[in-house]
Amino acid sequence: MVKGQPITSEYIHQLEKIGIPTVTVTSSNPNFQLFPPEDVVQEKTRINAIKKVYDAFLNVEKTGELDVEAMQGVSEDIIFDIIERKENLVQLTDIRLHDTYTFAHSVNVAILSAMLGMLCHYPKKDLLLLTLGALLHDLGKINVPPAILTKSTRLDEEEFAIIKQHPLDGAVRILNMKQPLPSPSVLAAIASQHHEHINGQGYPRGLQAGQIHRFAKIVAIADVYDALTSERPYKKAYTAHVAYNIMKNVMKGQFDEDLLQLFFNNVSIYPVGTILKTIYGYAIVKDCIFGKTEMPTIILFADHDGNILSIPHTVYLSKDPAGNKAIEIVLSDNDLRHFIHEINIDPSVFLAD
Repeated sequence: MVKGQPITSEYIHQLEKIGIPTVTVTSSNPNFQLFPPEDVVQEKTRINAIKKVYDAFLNVEKTGELDVEAMQGVSEDIIFDIIERKENLVQLTDIRLHDTYTFAHSVNVAILSAMLGMLCHYPKKDLLLLTLGALLHDLGKINVPPAILTKSTRLDEEEFAIIKQHPLDGAVRILNMKQPLPSPSVLAAIASQHHEHINGQGYPRGLQAGQIHRFAKIVAIADVYDALTSERPYKKAYTAHVAYNIMKNVMKGQFDEDLLQLFFNNVSIYPVGTILKTIYGYAIVKDCIFGKTEMPTIILFADHDGNILSIPHTVYLSKDPAGNKAIEIVLSDNDLRHFIHEINIDPSVFLAD
């Protein structure tokens, strides 16, 4: 969208028509230019990938045939961007085209999986196979009725049984493709095992750690993270730090712990511009550091009562004795709007050089 574009009801309607449900507002002050940090892939790469995955899945649904060359091309583009932009942390990105979740989700999972595979120092051949497997991990959802996929209330036992079948359905589709796929058994393993848990409590087969393919362990992490941070008919999107707490604590035992730590070392848990209430007062996140994403660099700008400090100052939580324990809460959207109204200043101005 054009910088300075007024966000009117009509403009919002036009965005929704082309499948863009959200936009990022970097500042409530139109005279202050604050650009969001770059993500691990270019936006055009992500949008092009979603379009190609949409077309490919639609063709599989109609004919049973997969455009393998197109999917390999998408994998190449993703890997190229991640290698070129490896200095960037993962930012929250939720582009939804065609007013559908599955295709954008598949691309996001592929991007996150490729990033984690690169951090594992896999050779390019393995990275391409992992990325392709991630793109196809939900292929079995073609068999799931749309009414179940888009249901806004809790699934009943019969509906959940149908959902639990999609990993095996995807694997069967991959193994039965007429077109030659690279390492189809590995791609099928990713599809069939991405809902298995390290502790053996997953589905469809209840596999345990050593029985799960290493690529499937990676895709499982990427799959859950994107699902948690995406808006769905039955839930709102969780912020990155909430997803982090859920995956690290609530879902403990579900993921490979080493892979999970490596993943969150490279995901912006507190994205730049996040407003925090800390033990020192109110602060805005200035920077996130690889390997120390739980302890961002912040600018303290107000005391505990919301009184603006005469001289805002930078706190490096990665070097602070309190570390991540200094963060008390992340202000929600509603709390943030109320807070900005109360202090009558946009905290993003404190990020200006």
